Amino acid sequence: MTKYIFVTGGVVSSVGKGISVASIGRILKGRSISVSAQKLDPYLNAAPGMISPAQHGEVFVTQDGAETDLDLGHYERFLGVDLTQASSVSAGQVYSSIIARERNGDFLGGTIQVVPQLTNEIKRRIRRVAEISEAAVVIVEVGGTVGDIEGQPFLEAIRQMRKDEGRDNVLYIHVTFLPHIAATNEIKTKPTQHSVNELRRIGIQPDAIFCRSDSEISEGIKDKISLFCDVDKEAVIPLVTGDTIYEVPLLLEEYGLGDFLVNRLRVDGKESNLDQWRDMVNRLKAPKEPVTIGLVGEYVDLQDAYYSVREALCHAALTHDREVRIEWINSEELQGGRTNRLRQVQGVIVPGEVGHQGVEDTIEAARFAREKDIPYLGLCLGMQVMAIEFGRHAFDSREVNSTEFDPDTAYPVLHLRSQQRPGEQEDSAVRLGTYPCHLIPGTLAARAYGCDVAYERHRHRFEFNNAFRQPLEDAGMIASGVSPHGELVEISELSNHPWMVSCQFQAEFRSRPDHPHPLFVDFIGAAKKTTVEGSQTSLPMD
Repeated sequence: MTKYIFVTGGVVSSVGKGISVASIGRILKGRSISVSAQKLDPYLNAAPGMISPAQHGEVFVTQDGAETDLDLGHYERFLGVDLTQASSVSAGQVYSSIIARERNGDFLGGTIQVVPQLTNEIKRRIRRVAEISEAAVVIVEVGGTVGDIEGQPFLEAIRQMRKDEGRDNVLYIHVTFLPHIAATNEIKTKPTQHSVNELRRIGIQPDAIFCRSDSEISEGIKDKISLFCDVDKEAVIPLVTGDTIYEVPLLLEEYGLGDFLVNRLRVDGKESNLDQWRDMVNRLKAPKEPVTIGLVGEYVDLQDAYYSVREALCHAALTHDREVRIEWINSEELQGGRTNRLRQVQGVIVPGEVGHQGVEDTIEAARFAREKDIPYLGLCLGMQVMAIEFGRHAFDSREVNSTEFDPDTAYPVLHLRSQQRPGEQEDSAVRLGTYPCHLIPGTLAARAYGCDVAYERHRHRFEFNNAFRQPLEDAGMIASGVSPHGELVEISELSNHPWMVSCQFQAEFRSRPDHPHPLFVDFIGAAKKTTVEGSQTSLPMD
């Protein structure tokens, strides 16, 4: 029978539930226990895809095309698994499903209530992850904090799960924040006590409490939390801010979490083996020569909008025994050709975005990278930016554009294509999820991947316009990755540039700390050979 671990949060949001879920999963995987994960988001949006990155950070895309919360990126990176749309559930989805069934007559005219109809639907979706993954343990994060009005049906549903599945098959972990009062130099437990009391009022007694803190927690604090929250002292587990998020599984294992989980859930697991993970963390923490990358975007004030890009750069830099140093450059800073900050970086990356207000300024970043021979990696929007900039150079016209930004452009190097999936209309033709990409031998992209076909995750509508493919190829921009029949350009690169590559997909979603993405690895390899003045020291052209 599948076991379930439910992770809730208290006191404040963004306390680290996502990293906690991911770390629990890594600990169990270190004991050869199969694991899957799920995020329950109480907000009424149907999915995070339409939420501004300025509010919730990046939209993470699963292999089957679900637009999800960024926490699913944590789960995939730590667990090394590819999750599905079943791992992302919002209140909007649950309510919509119930209403649709009611309109269809499925409830035979009965009254629809939060209990049991709504909670049954939530439990069905939780169990669906177990069915799909066939995992021994499913770890479920409940978004928000205890006390949020919209989260109450989800908490009621997970309360019922212990009764339904049996006490030995369900475990509750509460992640709470311990504030430090500087005036008295004290760590206070009262917010945690109130949070746990609220959880107990709902009917959930936590089996373990993760105590988030920026400083060490004394034995006296642990004793106090154990007494007032009615939790075994061994289950009061410090979660102190570390040097890197990838260190968290090691810290939790050191505090005995692995043994606690195995004993409480009564699952069979081998002796803990986190040696490879520990080696990776030690290499991350070791002093290394930095490589400076300029990330140009619209939401750089909220770095969570580019979380997977940041992590993919970190993974790739580790492959080269380097530390990545990101210069967060707001595209507005480049207005009027102001490139001073770009002159201090060894590589430029332009990620995918929802808002495109600063696209003209972002094009300036691509121009600078092309003219100064700075390695450039474009992701989704970054590919459009590179194609527009190079098209303007090749055709000697500032009219070159994408129809997304200028519907009446005379040079639509990027445009909408209809029938990307059967039955779709042109104005809704979105490519979401995994598609194959055939790599052209002899190109930078093929060299980076080291294979013939790659499978990458997409989230976009606009495609490269094949009417301009040959003219741009004659000018030096080649399609180095294409769809199976060659009709869609997936990767483009400049033949007369040391390393300028862009892709239609968002490669960052497939990067893992122990399996970095090949395009990022090759990009960092090119960037580390570049001086901040823009001259290449040693970068082969083949």
